[in-house]
Amino acid sequence: MPTDGSEFTKFAVDTAIELAELSGGKVTALFVLDKSIYANSPMDTALINVYDTLEKEGRYATSYVVEKAKTAGVEAEEKLAEGVPAKVILQEAEAGEYDVIVMGTLGRTGISKLLMGSVAEKIVQNAKCPVMVAKSPIVSKE
Repeated sequence: MPTDGSEFTKFAVDTAIELAELSGGKVTALFVLDKSIYANSPMDTALINVYDTLEKEGRYATSYVVEKAKTAGVEAEEKLAEGVPAKVILQEAEAGEYDVIVMGTLGRTGISKLLMGSVAEKIVQNAKCPVMVAKSPIVSKE
């Protein structure tokens, strides 16, 4: 269950937990600290603060998943990783013993999708295990 902690992933969190509950599985909440944000910059104080903020957001996002899972009686673990999100998610899926990737999407279209790319789309196209994309009923404004 890759998560960024946004409102758009909460529906996917609920879906992943429900799937784990029905199948007797467990959930791994994965947050990727996007290395592209700071990869080409010197590690000065401002950048360290950005990294610390991203890490805090990641811990908040994964702990949200774990708390929701515990409430539902589902085993869950947290995992933070560093790198390019789509690449890390695919590597984690290949290295781990995961039956399915459940993730959310913003549902971007048109120029927004072209400029931003779609992590979910890259995962669907390249994952070696099944991928369930749970589109949030919340409508995003582009």
